Amino acid sequence: MDGKQGPDVVLEAAVGVAVTEDAAMPLSGVAPDLDGVRLIAEIRSLEDQKSALAARQARLSVAFELIQRREQRDLGMPAAELGAGVGAQIALARRESPARGGRLLGLAKALVTEMPHTLAALESGQLNEWRATLLVKETACLSAADRAAVDAELAPNTGTFDGTGDRGIIAAARTAAYRLDPRTVTQRASHAAAERHVSLRPAPDTMCYLTALLPVAGGVSVHAALTRHADALRAGGDPRTRGQLMADALVEGTTGKAGGIRGIEIQLVLTDRTLFQGDSEPARLPGYGIVPAGWAREMLTHAGNRKEPGTGNPAEADDDPDADTAASHALNVWLRRLYTAPGTGELVAMDSRARLFPPGLRRLIQVRDNTCRTPFCDAPIRHLDHIIPWHHGGRTTQANGAGLCEACNHVKETPGWTVRPRPGPRHTLEIHTPTGHHYRSTAPPLPGPTASAAA
Repeated sequence: MDGKQGPDVVLEAAVGVAVTEDAAMPLSGVAPDLDGVRLIAEIRSLEDQKSALAARQARLSVAFELIQRREQRDLGMPAAELGAGVGAQIALARRESPARGGRLLGLAKALVTEMPHTLAALESGQLNEWRATLLVKETACLSAADRAAVDAELAPNTGTFDGTGDRGIIAAARTAAYRLDPRTVTQRASHAAAERHVSLRPAPDTMCYLTALLPVAGGVSVHAALTRHADALRAGGDPRTRGQLMADALVEGTTGKAGGIRGIEIQLVLTDRTLFQGDSEPARLPGYGIVPAGWAREMLTHAGNRKEPGTGNPAEADDDPDADTAASHALNVWLRRLYTAPGTGELVAMDSRARLFPPGLRRLIQVRDNTCRTPFCDAPIRHLDHIIPWHHGGRTTQANGAGLCEACNHVKETPGWTVRPRPGPRHTLEIHTPTGHHYRSTAPPLPGPTASAAA
């Protein structure tokens, strides 16, 4: 490919291979004499085995916690801290983010100690892990005795949920919980508003999902207001769809500007070749992920030519004469040079002249690590951590710094956990857990040639 071939061309080529070679496609790892009936039977058998293994994982997780708490007690750890770091170890063993460890352990304890019927259904393959998780979540507000009563009433191992989907399972669990303890369920609903939040996750084609968890009255009100606004504009002849109008109104109402760019710092990490020479090497947008080179150039070089809706003049921009910038009418573009080692792509230094940015060292580590450096965790960086702690002689340097999420930074301070820098093609660190298991984390590659390509 010449770097200009769009995704449609690639997709068509892939579909063509699938159509023309379907009849001759080799069944790798599958006996050629198997018929459809036997294949479906084996698929079902494997699903049953997955459920049984999930139940086994739950039992092992509970047993591991008991052992760890006993060992921590023998070491003199305070009673309030017993069990610290257990969930994180279970999560890493399952190749999950340590932040999910508490939920995985909580699920296991609920199944093993309070919901024997659900656990039995999981072991027998009559219930998969996700649906067992739904039953645990919907009974989380109940006492142990009431949760056991719901478990006995629904008894999924007797066929209660045969052919029932997720919504049916949730409805049945909620109905039983409301009947057993309506006061606790009502109190839980009143406290749920404290968990309201907004999150962002990537979507294909340089789009993203902006999700808000809101009290139902607030959420319905926002949606109704956006709908009324969109309907009014469409009635006035606006050619955009209702969905487009609602999305644009949300951005403009939140940021105060069409497009939502002015006054907001949006960072892009890309090579000089991508920006100035039309190279196809993708860029990286922190908080989102990899974006196409053409989109990044458009963002940086043409955003200033956008016009505010309904006006003939480009949007005004705030000037900052003290910074090394390339400014446009609608968007201040700040160029900060990042220096990488030839061949390896290791980030070794960065300019720190733009007064709008935090100190250079902090920014360097954030750009280098992108997300939390704990294996399997891609949460946003909240803490900059000394790999070798300051009180143990660790220096405040790029090599001894790592970006971590809040949960992983707390786990790292649990007794028995150690982290040390290690040699690697890029910044590498090694995590040792209290059981002696170890995990390596290497900083993600920056935009640019790989080590092998450079060589």
